[in-house]
Amino acid sequence: MSRDQPCPLKPSGSSLPRIWLFTDERNDAALDQAILRLPRGSGIVFRHHHLSESLRRARFETIQKLARRRGHVLMLAGSPFLARRWRADGVHGRMARRPMIGGLLRSAPVHDAGEIQQANRSGADIFFLSPIFSTRSHRGQRPLNGMQARRLARSCNGVVIYLGGMTARRYRMVRNRRTHGWAAIDALS
Repeated sequence: MSRDQPCPLKPSGSSLPRIWLFTDERNDAALDQAILRLPRGSGIVFRHHHLSESLRRARFETIQKLARRRGHVLMLAGSPFLARRWRADGVHGRMARRPMIGGLLRSAPVHDAGEIQQANRSGADIFFLSPIFSTRSHRGQRPLNGMQARRLARSCNGVVIYLGGMTARRYRMVRNRRTHGWAAIDALS
């Protein structure tokens, strides 16, 4: 398999990354180096919605080359059509129904029981549950307490990744049987 091919993954807990980096405009300047520092086989959720489509595609291709070199899983926040066209490993976002995605992994951001039900119906493989701690991404939103997070994680029909103010140390403090890993923007950039 060439380096520009998507990573063949089955959506089982043991084959999916435990550490995930989310991209956006606030970590773009340090993103290339951050990707190279990630442990081999980590995950990346590429967002960069602040860019025009042509610039976003060019930035995605640069990130894709770095990700393939390090064996990272690369998800695209957007439509399944775009994720297939750009040769991402998966698609990230809220989907109202189970889309035809042709072997792509599916991940969804979830913050409450309603969003988890929607993600379950759409067939999400990975549930990014947040905010676990206070975070700049959700200013003013109260983080989930430990009991809420565990209860919500139990209702996810897939792998649960904690997000929101996460660091490796914080994840060690809050992880449980239902969590597979953690994700961050700032802590990994």
